[in-house]
Amino acid sequence: MIFGIDPITILPFILVGFAAQMVDGALGMAFGVISNTLLMSLGVPPSAASASVHAVETFTTAASGASHIFHRNVDWKLFRRLVIPGMIGGALGAYLLSNLDAGTAKPFVMAYLAGIGLYLLYRAWRGRVEPREPRIIEPLGLAGGFLDAAGGGGWGPVVTSNLLVQGASPRTTIGTVNTSEFFLTATISATFIWQMGFAAFTFQTLGILIGGLLAAPFGAILAKRVPARLLMAMVGVLLTVTSAYTIYMAVK
Repeated sequence: MIFGIDPITILPFILVGFAAQMVDGALGMAFGVISNTLLMSLGVPPSAASASVHAVETFTTAASGASHIFHRNVDWKLFRRLVIPGMIGGALGAYLLSNLDAGTAKPFVMAYLAGIGLYLLYRAWRGRVEPREPRIIEPLGLAGGFLDAAGGGGWGPVVTSNLLVQGASPRTTIGTVNTSEFFLTATISATFIWQMGFAAFTFQTLGILIGGLLAAPFGAILAKRVPARLLMAMVGVLLTVTSAYTIYMAVK
């Protein structure tokens, strides 16, 4: 027993955090989706799974962002244009819609993201990925932050995928979105803790946090070294599969 916690009991949650952060750090999305799905498959109630993931993300995004900065994966001009609108959108979503049911719109958002995923797969299959300067940034940050707070997730899938569609470089897009996510998550988590207290900090939370912090440096290394075409294909597959699964669970 360590601090009253059986290591065998906490190990599955450490593995969940490690796997989720590896994917999120490398592809710029899906920590919440993967963590929630795996936690619920381990028998954690949906409300407890969501609380744990939100509590952990502030710490994992800080570690992931620091790693991306170290590996020079961050476009600071893009960061400045994303982070403030993202925080505003997150605050609006947290304060205005925290007590409303966002589940009705979720299948439509996921259908949109699945379409984006298929388009990214098509672009990766076509051949060379030609980088272009993205034009729609501030409204995207505002919408991504709002959806993340109101719908329980969405910053990475919405912002990363749309910037890639506009032609942004996969490596710096993933690094920049991951780094700016810390400020968004800190804004949302402060509201979450203010409303619910520290009930989210359970041993499951600790396990995910340990796994996520261990994995954070490796995701940034993958984003730096994997070719742009392969990164785009991986993002497309992840978006398509997770969105299709979420749609299926919502309508079945």
